[in-house]
Amino acid sequence: MVKHIILWQLKDELGAEEKTEIKKKIKAGLEGLVGKVPGLTEVHVIIDGLLPSANADLMLDSTLESPEALKGYATHPEHVKVADGVVRPNTKSRTCIDYEI
Repeated sequence: MVKHIILWQLKDELGAEEKTEIKKKIKAGLEGLVGKVPGLTEVHVIIDGLLPSANADLMLDSTLESPEALKGYATHPEHVKVADGVVRPNTKSRTCIDYEI
């Protein structure tokens, strides 16, 4: 099994209401990939409850069956659609950690 965790910061020029809507769209899009992307077993996108000490706007916590499944996830058309359609256009930074469990 593989954990794939990403932290994003949204672009500074986005207003508070825009950020809220974008986070909801990212959450819905990424969590909706379970059952569509082979080997993707679990996805949680954290957008609420962040403490003032946080320096990221949202977090992806996902589990995949294998390193090969992670590679497939990265290029899967449904994932690319979410990444190119809502994530990348609205984020200024991305930090990722992948590890086997």
